Amino acid sequence: MTDVPPPDWYPDPQHEGYLRYWNGTAWTNDRTAVASAGTTAQPQRAGAPDAKVPLFGARAHAKKQSQELADALAENQRLRAQLASTGGLEIADLQQKREQIAAQVASEQALLYSLQAQLINTREKSVLQEIGIYEYRHPLSDAVAYRDRLKLLQGQIKDMARRDGGAVEVFKTWVVEGSAAAGRKMTREYSTLMLRAYNAEADNLVRALKPYKLDSSLARLDKLATTIERMGSTVQLRISPAYHLLRRQELEMTADHLEMLERDKEAAREERERLREERKAQEELARQRKKLLQEQQLCREALTALETANKLGTPDADDLQDRLAGLERNLQKVDDWAEDTRAGNLYVISNIGAFGEGVVRIGITRRFDPDERIRELGNSSVPFRFDKHVAFFHKNAVGLKDELHRRLANKRMNQVNQRREFFRATPEEVREHLQALTDQLLEFTDLAEAEEYHRSQAAVRDTDPE
Repeated sequence: MTDVPPPDWYPDPQHEGYLRYWNGTAWTNDRTAVASAGTTAQPQRAGAPDAKVPLFGARAHAKKQSQELADALAENQRLRAQLASTGGLEIADLQQKREQIAAQVASEQALLYSLQAQLINTREKSVLQEIGIYEYRHPLSDAVAYRDRLKLLQGQIKDMARRDGGAVEVFKTWVVEGSAAAGRKMTREYSTLMLRAYNAEADNLVRALKPYKLDSSLARLDKLATTIERMGSTVQLRISPAYHLLRRQELEMTADHLEMLERDKEAAREERERLREERKAQEELARQRKKLLQEQQLCREALTALETANKLGTPDADDLQDRLAGLERNLQKVDDWAEDTRAGNLYVISNIGAFGEGVVRIGITRRFDPDERIRELGNSSVPFRFDKHVAFFHKNAVGLKDELHRRLANKRMNQVNQRREFFRATPEEVREHLQALTDQLLEFTDLAEAEEYHRSQAAVRDTDPE
């Protein structure tokens, strides 16, 4: 009777008369001859040592062999289970399953990257808020010329304010209770506090900045940086000079922009005032021209009546002719005035009650009657009316006014806004300059009456108990 082959040993399909070992997934190189009748085949594993029982230590050897056998059986069981799950699938099914698993892995990886990006962004915002960098509407945000520069500057500020970005300089590595990690934690916490205090004050200075306060704001920021450096000297920390310079530039850029906006607003107000004044002047010139034309028509009708009565040589006729000639000159003057925008009335006025003595305003008006403009200037915006020292027509009133302003430039009260026409000069000084510039100055009043002001002062003295 032929012996049954051992488990996992099968007839070798390549060598007749031999058995070959199947490991559960593939053929191995282990072979053995088929046992003859009455004998027992001893399989030989390729490369396996001769399994002889040693003379001594047989029990330990048996224990070792038993453990190896248990490990081999466990591995055999695992491989059989793996084969059972996949071995029965066709190649197309295996490929489809592989593609499904790959797609699932890619989807999960994309979700992981998205969550990581959100986490980083959230952490950055949290860190920026922690150290006092907040998103707020900056005064420069609406300025086209400054928007890109501001965006770049704020980006640099934020980059430096992030952890290890260089906003805070650390001069010493600390070890707290033998722990370097605790020392780094302490350094980060102190850095956060210092940077938060510095940024809060810097942001307040930007928000409340006025152009004329730039120097004081810069000095305040410098003092703050010095104070923080002194307080941080114990732990060897300070606000870095590079970061401090960026915040100074932010203040300077903001001041420049605010000054530009204010000048644009002032120029727009002045232009509106100029247009309003020009419109009133044109309306007044139109009324004056209409009035002159009416008088001219009456004079011509009167002359026609005298001519009909043969009285052209009489004194009345001569007066009418002279009057008619004067009306024609005035009409020509009005027409020239309307066409030439440099022509107008130059005036010099003062207001002792509002501005004190030694202060005059030198301006021009296109009004036909300059007194009307002077009365408007003395409205309820000032406590007293203006006193007129001179007001006369000049064909180049604009050029005459500009030359007077140039001569008195060092006495201009407002050195920033050149449209403000007030000067610290006496009427006598202005008169001397006018006499040197034009021969049209026929009358000039040096003394300001200031009637309302003097009467008010007298009333105060009368009511004073002393």
